[in-house]
Amino acid sequence: MGTPNIDLASIQETELFSNLKKDEIDFIVSHSGSLSLPKNKLLFKSGEKASQFYILTSGEIRVFNKNEDDSEEEMARYRAGDTIGDFDFARSAVYDAYAEAAEDSQLIVFPASGCTMDSLVQKDPKSICSIMLNAIVMMTGRIKSTHKLVLDNMSWVQELHRRAYEDPGTGLWKQILITDEIINVLEDPAALIMIKPDRFKILVDSNGHSAGDEAMIRIAVILKNITRHFGHGWALRFKSNEVGMIFNNFGSSQAELISKEIANAIQAMEPVQLKVPADNGENPLFHFSATVSWAVWPEDNPEWEEFFFGNYGSLLDNWRDGGKRVVHYTKAEEES
Repeated sequence: MGTPNIDLASIQETELFSNLKKDEIDFIVSHSGSLSLPKNKLLFKSGEKASQFYILTSGEIRVFNKNEDDSEEEMARYRAGDTIGDFDFARSAVYDAYAEAAEDSQLIVFPASGCTMDSLVQKDPKSICSIMLNAIVMMTGRIKSTHKLVLDNMSWVQELHRRAYEDPGTGLWKQILITDEIINVLEDPAALIMIKPDRFKILVDSNGHSAGDEAMIRIAVILKNITRHFGHGWALRFKSNEVGMIFNNFGSSQAELISKEIANAIQAMEPVQLKVPADNGENPLFHFSATVSWAVWPEDNPEWEEFFFGNYGSLLDNWRDGGKRVVHYTKAEEES
């Protein structure tokens, strides 16, 4: 299997890739491969998981089912231009038949050898989500009962969304969710609250990264409990130990109240005994606190990107200045 020039037209005509944007098609092409299959060679076997699918560009592929008496029954025959295994791939199914080249054949393969859907999700979750949504549409067209299809595959779609956008360490949403989805559903006014734990390096240097990971999980629980209380909102992990929340239809008074609630909840976390002794030989307790910067869009800054990074800059400035405070970012304050 190699990666020579891929026939773009063959990719675009594939049902699973229909309606994708140019940058998404380019991503597919760059992660597709080619396969030369000599006559009588197997393309896939019964019992294998459908982790790839194929576009036949020349030759012929036949699919056979083996009966209980070991007799073989031809189920399908594919010729140039046909797509093989896309339905099984879309469902992450296991093949219940085998496919064999009836003559020397050339195929396009997606994903290419060495790629997995998990790795592609990490590279470009937006493109992969578009493909999977197309997969649902494709399956809807092939199964008469749309209601049954949705019920049967809902957990699968949710799992894809979770893997694409959820931080595995904390269960919070990743920052990429903001640009891919949240930005399209912001409702005026929207509160952005950003949080950074204070003196975190002391904890990690003394007790190791596992202690930092455990602390972030405890902070994530605080944020997720708040979203559950209000019944909406997004709790996010931006990077490292920086987290935050976004709420639609939240004004300044609500944003400030929640920000203070978060700061108090983090300060109330049970202290951790540090393993590295202090100068007096005692092992001190590490008491948690956090710096919190909040703002409301669009009133504090109507330009979302400026608003986001302005609030982030306010967070870092106050954190470096000693932390343990709740501050309100505004564009006017930034310009003064």
